[in-house]
Amino acid sequence: MKELTEEQINKINEQIDAQKKSVSYNVREFTIEIYVNKYSKDIEKDDNELYIPEYQREFVWDSKHQSRFIESLILGLPVPFFFAAEIKDTGRLEIVDGSQRIRTMAAFINDELELSNLRNLTELNDKKFSQLPSSRQRMFKNMPLRMVVLSADASEDTRKEMFDRINTSSVPLLPMETRRGIYRGKFMDFITKLADSKNFKKLCPLPKYMLERREEEELILRFFAFTDCYPDYKKVEDMGVAKYLDNYLNTKNGSIKDEEITEKEKSFNLVIEYICNLYPNQGFAKKKDVLGVSRPYFEAISVGLGLALKEKPALSVSKQPQELIVDKKKHNAFYNAIEGRYRTHTAAKIKSRIEIAKKAFINNDNRKR
Repeated sequence: MKELTEEQINKINEQIDAQKKSVSYNVREFTIEIYVNKYSKDIEKDDNELYIPEYQREFVWDSKHQSRFIESLILGLPVPFFFAAEIKDTGRLEIVDGSQRIRTMAAFINDELELSNLRNLTELNDKKFSQLPSSRQRMFKNMPLRMVVLSADASEDTRKEMFDRINTSSVPLLPMETRRGIYRGKFMDFITKLADSKNFKKLCPLPKYMLERREEEELILRFFAFTDCYPDYKKVEDMGVAKYLDNYLNTKNGSIKDEEITEKEKSFNLVIEYICNLYPNQGFAKKKDVLGVSRPYFEAISVGLGLALKEKPALSVSKQPQELIVDKKKHNAFYNAIEGRYRTHTAAKIKSRIEIAKKAFINNDNRKR
């Protein structure tokens, strides 16, 4: 094997040193109670210090997964570090990896989670935090956990690199990335085709972290799956969103005909055309100039509008319905239905937000005036 020249070695060292300087981070250690407080305080105003970005606000862990995580904490087993990025303009910490864990800890301490399916601490099954002895409550809240925080001085590209490395090494592939390899077929190809639409991409202002993560395909799959499932979403809640979407995609791959594809493409394009007109410079973001697409919000707006157009093909809406404006200072029924703090995909919540959107579009039909 040929030995490296001194010049090559110098170039390697220079490149490593230069790249290391761009990655500025520190490791912080807080107790569970502090994490929960930083996440919960001012969350209603969307001004909590430790916050979850729009593209991660779907809560997907079922009670079994949540319970197992709490059991690991109580037993003192090693758990992954949290990863966050410090935002220079606000000083807030954006959670890059750990949103499910943060919300699970908050849910447990706030008595919203009843433990179940525990294998080791079986005596804790069917128990809530408030039922534990006060000594155990304190021990749990005082447990320290570590978090890697990327400095506010780090560039956007460095943050993207951090996110990509977390999601391609320490964390499994996102569900849609996995589906592309497992559930190949006619319907998957159709979704991929729609996801390449320039108009749709413009309507989905995703952060750099999520680019090339197949998020557009995930959203389109949800549009069709939740449209076809309406109005009964009990199966979605029972199976969990990811498994339900797996099953829906696999079934459609084997059964869909050309006529149905034509019909679905027509309905999809009609919704996209309406959103382009109703939500200029906003698309499927909650507000104008906001980066990130909330999945619950997307489901409500896209499916609700699609159902409204199906019921009233001549529907004419000229502006965004007032009922669907998301204002963190004025919580309306729609805000409460899409709010992503905990259990975002119960059957009742899915149906509620979609029907609120559907009725809003129909009630704002210009032909009724």
